[in-house]
Amino acid sequence: MGNTLIALAVAVVGVAGTLIASVLSPRMLARIQAEQFTREQRVAEAQWLREQEVAELARRREGYTNVNAAFRRYRTHLMNFLWLVHKGAVTAEARDAVEDARRDHHSVFAAAQMVASGSVLVELNDMTKTLSETYRRIMCLEEGNPDPDGSFEEIRTDFGRLWEQWERMLGAMRADLGVENGR
Repeated sequence: MGNTLIALAVAVVGVAGTLIASVLSPRMLARIQAEQFTREQRVAEAQWLREQEVAELARRREGYTNVNAAFRRYRTHLMNFLWLVHKGAVTAEARDAVEDARRDHHSVFAAAQMVASGSVLVELNDMTKTLSETYRRIMCLEEGNPDPDGSFEEIRTDFGRLWEQWERMLGAMRADLGVENGR
């Protein structure tokens, strides 16, 4: 009788193991699949975040490049116009060139305001205010109604300060983009 009980116990354990395995296997498989799905979701989310960061950096870089070029163009046209005022050789074409550069600057500046970081935006706003004031002073000089400190020489000197301000603005842009600020 001992052998029969042992055989019966082995058979019960074998059948129970087979039945339990059929219940536990799908659960273990489901848990493994859920963990794998969660890992894949985390990887996909991290990839999406990286892509968003790269796209944001590209938008800022493009905006900063455009605004930098527009600031330089506007500044150059203002300097040229100041010299024409000084020589008494202002033409309608020269006025149009300054106005075109001014409008281009305003348009590009508006676009840059939407993507610029806070520190860059401060510099952009300061530069725009300075350029606007320089424009106003030059136009007053051209109209024969200069400010008390609005002579040709004084305005010309201001362009040196404008250049220094532009370098600060450029430094803020480069820092925001993660570019070394080497000279």
